Amino acid sequence: MTADSPAESLARLAAERVDHRFKGLPPDADGLTVGELAAQRRNLFTGGFATPVLALSAERLEHNLRLMETYADRHGLAFAPHGKTSMAPQLFQRQIEHGAWGITLAVPHQVRVARAFGTRRVFLANELVDPAALRWVSAELDADPEFRFVAYVDSVRGVELMDAALGDARRPLDVVVELAAGEGARTGVRTEAECAAVADAVAGTRSLRLVGVAGYEGEVPKADPERVTAWLRRLVALAAGFDEAGRFTDVDEIVVSAGGSAWFDAVADVFAEIPELSRPVLKLLRSGAYVSHDDGHYRKLTPFNRVPEEGALEPAFRLWTQVVSRPSAEQAFVNAGKRDAAYDLDLPFAQVIRRDGAERPATGVSVTALSDQHAWLSTTPEADLEVGDWVGLGLSHPCTSFDKWPLIPVAEADGTVVDYVRTFF
Repeated sequence: MTADSPAESLARLAAERVDHRFKGLPPDADGLTVGELAAQRRNLFTGGFATPVLALSAERLEHNLRLMETYADRHGLAFAPHGKTSMAPQLFQRQIEHGAWGITLAVPHQVRVARAFGTRRVFLANELVDPAALRWVSAELDADPEFRFVAYVDSVRGVELMDAALGDARRPLDVVVELAAGEGARTGVRTEAECAAVADAVAGTRSLRLVGVAGYEGEVPKADPERVTAWLRRLVALAAGFDEAGRFTDVDEIVVSAGGSAWFDAVADVFAEIPELSRPVLKLLRSGAYVSHDDGHYRKLTPFNRVPEEGALEPAFRLWTQVVSRPSAEQAFVNAGKRDAAYDLDLPFAQVIRRDGAERPATGVSVTALSDQHAWLSTTPEADLEVGDWVGLGLSHPCTSFDKWPLIPVAEADGTVVDYVRTFF
């Protein structure tokens, strides 16, 4: 399967019919195409949407896209945002339109989604050893000269399995050695000597080509600026050592890649120190959570908090729920729970209450627990909350927010829904 153009593939999304698969959408929209529904520009609050319904802020989404484009340009970084955060081809395309080099993904299914919607460059931040998936990637490379695919390798055994699956592939598969973030971290090669052994194994194959080094600083144990910086300097030194040893003579550029959403300021600082190598260096940042940002985990950890003059990301998600029970003055329940809201890092945050078209802060209201389809609210005496009120919740950790909503309205500040984002998890 070769990739369609982005315009052709996204047109297919607009032609999809709205029905029971897509929660929160107006029941009377069944049978319309997504494009037809978007053209109606219904209002999120008065246009028949049913709670719970997750919405993306159109203005904040655009702000975040522009901010990271400017940031990458300012620091001389190529940008391959981690698409597993959203798994939304429309957002992939908007990120590419805002200067992204390509999209980072984690597993073969995600690559198939990206290819089906026209993505030409993919960085797979994982070692790929499944033979069927490797053969599929190889066929994609053969069929599309414009397709660029780079994957991790983190073991000699993995290299052997990849080579056995790929056989006499016409185009070699580009790989980067993954340097682990430390003992007890997640994946990756633990020592520089082991990295060299993996690189030697790659050199001994016909189906793989070593193009650089990479890793994920977010896994540094007890991460702080000093520890993260020290690990990034190890990564840069590994690239320089490989280059000095002549390991990159067959490539046009050397890939050096890192960058989650918590420490990309450290990545920018250390990558600015990369010495001149024998080939141009593709300094590839992979932060992905920025696209929607959040009201919890990343809002507390964003590098823009440490370097405020660089700008500020804005939380773009709000989950609209409705009060369905008010059993006491101290307690209330809304109709959204674990099926609807991210909860793996922080509980949702009660932000606003909407009644009779007017919004006010959710003073005295907090989320204390989630059941499958309910959020438990604690209410203090100053909380003005009634059955039927809409409660807008902020969410933490976008990676597990997108995966619960296959079609997400994109709403302007006045509630006008201007688009719908389709996700594929």
